[in-house]
Order: sequence, then structure tokens, then C-alpha cells
Amino acid sequence: MGPFTAEKITDKVYWVGAVDWGVRDFHGYLTSRGSTYNAFLIIDEKVTLVDTVKKPFMKEMLARIASVIPPERIDFIISNHSEMDHTGCLPEIIDLVKPEKVYASSMGRKAIGRHFYFDDDVITAVKNGETISLGESSVTFVETRMLHWPDSMVSYLDTEKIMFSQDGFGMHLASTERYDDQLPSQVLLEEAEKYFANILLPFSPMVTGLMKKLAQLDLDIQLLCPDHGPIWRSDIGGILQRWENWALQKYSLKAVVVYDTMWKSTGYLADAICDGLNSQGISVKVMPLDSSHRSDVATAVLDSGALIVGSPTINGQMFPRVADVLTYLKGLKPKNLIGGVFGSYGWSGEAVKHVEQYLDDMKIPLAAPTLNVNYVPDDDDLAKARELGATVGRELKEKCS
Repeated sequence: MGPFTAEKITDKVYWVGAVDWGVRDFHGYLTSRGSTYNAFLIIDEKVTLVDTVKKPFMKEMLARIASVIPPERIDFIISNHSEMDHTGCLPEIIDLVKPEKVYASSMGRKAIGRHFYFDDDVITAVKNGETISLGESSVTFVETRMLHWPDSMVSYLDTEKIMFSQDGFGMHLASTERYDDQLPSQVLLEEAEKYFANILLPFSPMVTGLMKKLAQLDLDIQLLCPDHGPIWRSDIGGILQRWENWALQKYSLKAVVVYDTMWKSTGYLADAICDGLNSQGISVKVMPLDSSHRSDVATAVLDSGALIVGSPTINGQMFPRVADVLTYLKGLKPKNLIGGVFGSYGWSGEAVKHVEQYLDDMKIPLAAPTLNVNYVPDDDDLAKARELGATVGRELKEKCS
């Protein structure tokens, strides 16, 4: 089946997933460092496979399993999340190994059934808090609905003190290194933050609820095993705390200026706005959309306190890349932001009104009057742009205080 071997992570548990070095897009999210699809094999009286992999990587997973035991010896399969990057090859695996049971949440049972048109008796639904015995070990299931699908749950293996957390606490990062302490901390922070911003941000209230639930359960977690990215063993407390903080979306002395431009006029205004923000001690990230991906904009917005958006008018509309980013951000539902709008136009100038409507729909109040400049900005226009930035900066300092 290929030169792939499992990696032993405890006496009973092996990593049998797959590394996707080439993926660069995940639902419009730029995965510039690739990804992993993690699956885990538990060796006990009941041999258990926790999650599967994206369908093109099935042979890689099977080869890793076969390096430990014949795949046909698998008794149970646990599906923590029904999305296709974790269940894409599930029908083929079920046909091959013919497990006694395939466990999923009640919503997972429905979702998997709809994905693959399974008969009702193929998947066994487990309840929140239910425990199954594997022999020496037991697995307890905890539902985590809408983190980030209705079916999502996590599984806790008691003897090994492992939390299999599906998409929770993961990141898109391809690597031969399997653990957090084997990778540069800055890379981990960047990719974990990007993952939260682009996948979990709309569900921040549920994240806060999950943190409370985990605290009440008081589980001894020695390994935190997500379905994407490295296994957490050295900084479990750190990633839990970061998720808790990101979910709160507190105001911060940071601003994102995102814009597109046709003939540099809107770009000149963006630079002046940046200068005005800097004059108030605000940290600024300027993101021209000809070189900034929507998912990087979302990541920058995650820990910012202000979002200022600029667009020229084209055919009575926003510039297309501005519309793309605002549509994407609107779905992610960022909170606790103040806003600003600016633009340039030749003869009609409707773009800024469309941008204002998007910010209003996102419940981002404008902290300064909108600036809309005809053709190329002169010194007076640039002074107004600088004042727009300074006004937003002053308002942001007041919010943060």
C-alpha cells in the first residue's frame, strides 16, 4: 500500500493519518502551508479507529494501519466529525474492515447517512457523556455542537489521557513533525490564529461554552489530538487559553485598513488613513487586496479593534475584491469592531454606500464620517483621510480604556 508507517504516540495509540503537502484552498481559505488529516488507531481488546481521512489519502492511512495490525482487525470506528475531509473514505473503510460498530453523535449519524446514503443501522448514535469500553480503556463522548458543524463531538480516552478533539484546537499545517514542541512557536501561533479566524469565529459563543464545559469536566488531558495539524503535548494550556481569548474578541489598539484601487487614488487615501491611525498610537495593518487573501484579512481582523474599508466605484458598485472580502467577513461575524469607509470615484461614487451597508449589516458602527474623493486626491483630501484615521484611532483608544 506504499511506504507509510504509523507513528506510536502512547503504548496504546498510533497516529495513522495523512499529510497533504499540496492543498492550498479550503472553502476559500488559503492553506499556504498545506494540511494534515489526522486519524488515530487505539490498540485494545476492541481495536478502534478514531476518524478517517480525505478520500484521496485512504491508501496512505490504510498503509499506516497495516504497519501495526491488519486493517480487518478493527472492531470500532469513531467519527467525531462528518465533514468529508474526515469521512471521505468512510464507506470504503467500512466495507473493508466490517467493524462491529461505527459510532457518531446523533447529528453525525444523520449527516453521515445523508452524505453516503447509509442504511439507518450502519451508524450507532452516542449520547453526550456516554462512555463505551474498549477493554482496558474507555472512551467518553462529549458533544460540541456547532464547533464547527452540528454533528461535532470530542472523544476522551481515559487510560492514555487523550482528547481527540476533531477540528477543535487544530490548524492547517503539513509537517513531518507530529507534536507542537517540534515546530516553531510562531508558525503554530500564526496557523492556529488563522484557523480560528476562518473556521471558528462565527461560533465564538459556543467556544466560550465549550471552555466552561471542559472546566466542569475537569479531565486530565495529557495529549490534545485535533484532526488537523500537530498534536498538543507541551502547550495544551496555551492553546486552550488562546481559543478562550479569541472567542471574546476584545477591543484592541489595532486596526486593519483593507482596500482595492484602480489607479492608486484609493491607495493614496489608505496610506494617509494609516498615518492618522499611527498618530494616535494605533498599530495598523494595511492590506491592499491585489496582494492580500481574504483569509489573511480575516486573520488580521480577529485581534483588531477597527476595520476601515476602501473601494473605488466601478459600474456603480464596489470593486469586486472588496465585495468578496466583505461577503466573507460578514459570514464570519466578527464582533467588537468600529469602522470607517473611504473611496474614490470618477463620476458616480456609489461604492462607499455599498461598503457602509455591509458594515451596518455586520453591526460595525462608523467612528468617522465617510470620505469619498473624486478622481485623484489633492492635499486637502489627504488631510481629510489622515483625520479619518486619527478620529477612528481616538475612538478606539476610548473603547479600549
